[in-house]
Amino acid sequence: MIITAGKFKGLKVEAPDEKITRPTLSKVRMAVFNTLSSMINFEGLSFLDMYAGSGIMGLEAFSRGFEKIVEIESDGKVFSVLKKNYSKFQQDKLRLYKGDSLKFIQKLNEKFDVIYIDPPYFVENIYENSLQIVKPFAKGIVIIEHVLDVNFEGYEIIKQKSYGKKRVSFLSVENK
Repeated sequence: MIITAGKFKGLKVEAPDEKITRPTLSKVRMAVFNTLSSMINFEGLSFLDMYAGSGIMGLEAFSRGFEKIVEIESDGKVFSVLKKNYSKFQQDKLRLYKGDSLKFIQKLNEKFDVIYIDPPYFVENIYENSLQIVKPFAKGIVIIEHVLDVNFEGYEIIKQKSYGKKRVSFLSVENK
């Protein structure tokens, strides 16, 4: 995988075993960040990737100007690849955590400007559970990558895009 834009454009990043993860394709990453850049200026903002995998979404965010990146990953083998990928960058701006995202975010007890959610596709209620857990920690945009229909209760849909079977929804918390 290669970072698609920003100050680290073209830098290669190792992908974990695709039997364990499914890294976001470069065209989808570019579209996500292009759409996001039409909504907000990234400078000085924070970015949380709840299901990090290779960490490519966080590295894209960092490359494009986000100030603080937080990544959470539960799988030990995948986390090892993530640590290796992040070792090439300024460590005080990047925080990696190994654990269950749904539990770990509550330990962080901080708000994020952008939260990216791309969980394992077919875990029962994972999308809805993730959206409910992050609600108190979202001070800006929540982006969810999904293939199933999702109940966005408590969120306002800002924009949705489709890429084949995959959909990306940009959300904000209602009545913040």
